[in-house]
Amino acid sequence: MKLLRVGPAGAERPALLDGDGTLRDLSALVDDVDGSLLADASTLDRIRAAVGAGVLPALDGTGLRIGPPVGRIGKVVCIGLNYHGHAAETGAATPAEPVVFLKSADTVVGPDDTVLVPRRSTKTDWEVELAIVIGRTARYLETDEEALAHVAGYAVAHDVSEREFQIERGGTWDKGKNCETFNPLGPWLVTADEVPDPQALALRLWVNGELKQDGNTSDQIFGVAEVVRYVSQFMTLYPGDIINTGTPAGVAMGQPEPKPYLRAGDVVELEIEGLGRQRQELKDA
Repeated sequence: MKLLRVGPAGAERPALLDGDGTLRDLSALVDDVDGSLLADASTLDRIRAAVGAGVLPALDGTGLRIGPPVGRIGKVVCIGLNYHGHAAETGAATPAEPVVFLKSADTVVGPDDTVLVPRRSTKTDWEVELAIVIGRTARYLETDEEALAHVAGYAVAHDVSEREFQIERGGTWDKGKNCETFNPLGPWLVTADEVPDPQALALRLWVNGELKQDGNTSDQIFGVAEVVRYVSQFMTLYPGDIINTGTPAGVAMGQPEPKPYLRAGDVVELEIEGLGRQRQELKDA
């Protein structure tokens, strides 16, 4: 299933995109697409049954904002330097273990919402990423099979980053990762049963119509199952939590000087095979 949330920011309602591309209203069945729904197999089965019976009312999507596909996100866990090509372009050694950092859940916005370039920023960068959405409480998982059984689905994420704040200002990476609007998510949460191999997904990103990133999750250093298993050793993952799994080569930081960092007025578009497409116009904060 392709689950999503539509409507004004803070007042989104649950919806579904059916196989014919028709937007369907889920409001009569559930209050929201969030962790409580993702952990409730019986309600998810009722939604599937309603889709099969053709009883879900259609929604007119004209002018309707698409919000993040998951509401009330507890935390956003991120994996850095997780593609061989990206590590190479930045001159970093291949990590021996996943590089883990956190983004605040309030960085998450809709897939087509405005992204704000922070004040005094000169190095705002782009990163298309596969996002894992957790569906079952996960702690101390032991096997890849266990890990994948805790995944509700996948989505497109844009891990926007400010490289000066991240790298040159001391401390951890968090200052360059947690600026307002720095995690567009969606358009959909695609349930795991519709993604048979998360290690075979093409990712692409364009800036002002120019292709910048053209990668595949097969280039990940640590695959989806290993990432979920590993993270569960250090923190409890709850239904509705998000894991951004890293970005392929092609970011601005990896380009020759002068590096083409983002500015107000730029338009970024990104997509992952089968998971949908995003479009953001940048403005000054």
